Amino acid sequence: MTDTILPLSIDGVGYTAAGRRLIDGISATLEAGPRTIVLGPNGAGKSLLLRLCHGLIRPTTGHITWAGTGAPARPGHQAMVFQRPVLLRRSTFANVTYALGLKGVRRHARKALALAALERAGLAERATQPARLLSGGEQQRLTLARAWALEPEVLFLDEPTASLDPAATRRVETLITQFHGAGTKIVMTTHDLGQARRLADEVLFLHHGRLVEHAPAGDFFARPQSREAAAFIEGDLLW
Repeated sequence: MTDTILPLSIDGVGYTAAGRRLIDGISATLEAGPRTIVLGPNGAGKSLLLRLCHGLIRPTTGHITWAGTGAPARPGHQAMVFQRPVLLRRSTFANVTYALGLKGVRRHARKALALAALERAGLAERATQPARLLSGGEQQRLTLARAWALEPEVLFLDEPTASLDPAATRRVETLITQFHGAGTKIVMTTHDLGQARRLADEVLFLHHGRLVEHAPAGDFFARPQSREAAAFIEGDLLW
């Protein structure tokens, strides 16, 4: 891809709210290719970092830039899926076509793109059903189908399987792997170490809003370089 928005540069990013420093001086560069998993205990700042990168909120200090341009990502080049699916009170099919319309896809092209995305997510037979009546796992797959139809270069995933059972989790992970295989950059938070081991190519480990480690996944899990990361991998409680 020549018209790329990557790499994503996070330069001294901090975020303060109500007098509390929630993100503190994080710097990292995320390149195209490897799946980036953001790990850390509850309250470490994982979800907040994704929202900052996605542009939902602006950092208090520092800068987030794409492809070295100093500009935010162009609309449609990135997407985000949240822990709780954000759905319209419309049919499963209409949730996808509406997103395509916002992207500027011509009306006559939306149907085929939406049906192809639903087919990939295993939801083609649910196309006419109200999205709100889908199971939790199906709703999350719908958000991924909607993202697939938009063909983002970067996909942010915030704990996408946190409330799902193992079977639903496996189907969501399969879709995430397909995104990666198609060339989409995955940046994902999870609290599940098993999932991180399955999906991660590189790990960002956060603790108290600071970036403690940024390493290839194999190195991180086999040879953590910090006391906090080693304790987290062992399952110890961090505070």
